[in-house]
Amino acid sequence: MLKAVILIGGPQKGTRFRPLSFEVPKPLFPVAGVPMLQHHIEACSKLPNMKEILLIGFYQPNEEINRFLSCAQQDFKISIRYLQEYAALGTGGGIYHFRDQILSGSPEAFFVMNADVCSEFPLPEMLDFQKEHGDAYSFVILGTTANRKQSLNYGCIVENEQTDEVLHYVEKPSTFVSDIINCGIYLFTPEIFQHIGTVFQKNQQDMLLEEQSNGWHRAEVIRLEQDIFTALAGQGKLYVYKTDRFWSQIKSAGSAIYASRLYLNQYHTTHPERLATNREGGPKTRGNVYIHPTANIDPTAVLGPNVSIGTGVTIGAGVRVRESIILHGATLQDHSCVLNSIVGWGSTIGKWARVEGTPSDPNPNDPYAKIDSETLLCILWPTSQSESSSHMARMSLDELPRKHKPLTQQSYRPVYT
Repeated sequence: MLKAVILIGGPQKGTRFRPLSFEVPKPLFPVAGVPMLQHHIEACSKLPNMKEILLIGFYQPNEEINRFLSCAQQDFKISIRYLQEYAALGTGGGIYHFRDQILSGSPEAFFVMNADVCSEFPLPEMLDFQKEHGDAYSFVILGTTANRKQSLNYGCIVENEQTDEVLHYVEKPSTFVSDIINCGIYLFTPEIFQHIGTVFQKNQQDMLLEEQSNGWHRAEVIRLEQDIFTALAGQGKLYVYKTDRFWSQIKSAGSAIYASRLYLNQYHTTHPERLATNREGGPKTRGNVYIHPTANIDPTAVLGPNVSIGTGVTIGAGVRVRESIILHGATLQDHSCVLNSIVGWGSTIGKWARVEGTPSDPNPNDPYAKIDSETLLCILWPTSQSESSSHMARMSLDELPRKHKPLTQQSYRPVYT
């Protein structure tokens, strides 16, 4: 029996994803036409012995989350529950706080995944890899190769090349340690809680020595990467399974477009029905394009490559869209052009308007290059025409207007994030 835990964070996190995360929780942002989390859940549901998927985070339960859980359970025929933390407890503290729910039913092993990663999710291969090592007490990290400079932005793994054992682990080192990086996807056995419990007890003792009145709360904040993996490295308990398949973080809005491209390309083998095809009376598509069935698109529009069109979108005559995500309810009026951008919910792009963001691709000349976390693109977000340009120039992302108002060629404001 297997289980899976997906760490979804909370509203204080994901600030680089604003203003998109103002409207819906970041894990529910649509990537390649479906919520970000759905890609994780779909990969987990394909495992034969998967019995339950638990989402752990500190978002307040709301209509969007409840509706998503209900639909996902019906679609994938698997138990999916949301467990709300009382505060941000860290990647290790969250699973330790809910260890009874995770261990209910006595699973042999369980996956832990960060919600803000895009991957092919080689979960069956990770299971086989663990069995090959023949140790029920060992744990597996999914790793991939990055270039030397970008590796400093991730958890770095020094491995034994013969056994794949993790000999040394450093989270975001200041100098080069290794080009093998942590992908944020793990395979644990229940024994992991013994190691997390040891850290928790040590934290409690440290807090008591410091005579902190809120020591218990602070003691439960535990980080898998710094507190657990660093200690387990070199003890013959932690191994790295390296993948050469696609993987990327989704930290910024720009990285969402790149992740959408990766998933759209994967649809050729996993969901060919999600990819639009050229047919009589429909728009012309180039490359990989997802179009929601409720979208209304003029047959003279040209879409693609790597475009995702959300629910209820209206696209007029002669419109050109490329490398972009058009969110639900948006309207692209006749002969407008949208390139490398995200058009926000309910926004309107005026006739003949051109919206062009900055491409955020990894270096194509470096096979191990990853997308930079601080990527640039253009997000079209509704603004009021009454706002002065000088005031808008001073606005921070936290101050962006959230009310959906028509956005025309004269009133749109590009937000670079």
